[in-house]
Amino acid sequence: MATGSGKGKTILFGEHFVVYGLPALAAGIASETTAEITRVRSFGWKLVDKRPAMPGYKEKKYEEQKASIDNMLKHLNIDTTKTGFQIDLGGDLVCASGIGASAASCVAIARALNEEYSLGLNDDQINETAYIGEMGYHGTPSGLDNTASTFGGLIWFVRDLSGGSPKFEKLKLGKAANLVIASTGLTASTKVVVGDVKKRKDADSDWFDSISRAYNHLVNDARRALIELNFDKVGMLMNRNHDLLQQLTVSCKELDSLVDIARVNGAIGAKMTGTGRGGNMIALAPDEATMKRVADALKRGGAAGVWMTTFGL
Repeated sequence: MATGSGKGKTILFGEHFVVYGLPALAAGIASETTAEITRVRSFGWKLVDKRPAMPGYKEKKYEEQKASIDNMLKHLNIDTTKTGFQIDLGGDLVCASGIGASAASCVAIARALNEEYSLGLNDDQINETAYIGEMGYHGTPSGLDNTASTFGGLIWFVRDLSGGSPKFEKLKLGKAANLVIASTGLTASTKVVVGDVKKRKDADSDWFDSISRAYNHLVNDARRALIELNFDKVGMLMNRNHDLLQQLTVSCKELDSLVDIARVNGAIGAKMTGTGRGGNMIALAPDEATMKRVADALKRGGAAGVWMTTFGL
């Protein structure tokens, strides 16, 4: 039996702005997916998915997951027509939209395959394999999720608008930061929301340029504050980032309500994360006791799911 693991991820700064070539900061979180591979006498492969999940998530993603695993097996030249195996997925990362669940499973499976078949892959090659797996879910993924899942820490990401490869810079913090993630239970189409922002941008470029300039200063300040472990400033910048996303019209009353609850109950900063108009929000807490208080308040406040984790290491 061989094992592997992959971290979940959250976007700390950069939703929507990253589409237009501005930097984003993502974090590999401590919550992870694990994979165990056991050889069997029959051919082919079988998946046993024991991951915790939001209702309906695993069923909805099953066909994409099959394509993902087949992609990785082809990439690694693993032939299951002579000897097969079973994949058992587990871990404490809850399968939900916006926290890198598909990338975490790809990284975990890639690492388990690497161990089981003695492939000698390094982390860069694991990351490449996971990217191939992500294609089964997303067609042409950005590479951000699998990079955060493979390496953890922080990922500074800049999209190349000319069509070249994106820029990834891997960063580590000196200590872990406490994070609460909460789901609204609502799902919006990324394509539709991004398209709406583009329509507004095209109709009023001055409006968008003003918000973008403010964000560009903010994300660079956030990078410095994170490296300096100035979490009070990071929290303030998270709050400001949420304000800018509200101006972009990508937040919603459900997200704003959860953000307000987190702040009132001791979060240093809180903001939506991901596509918006549903999905998730994140809250930075100064210590474990406050993290638990914020999480409990979000549960009472109607969040569909709440998870406590850390990021930065």
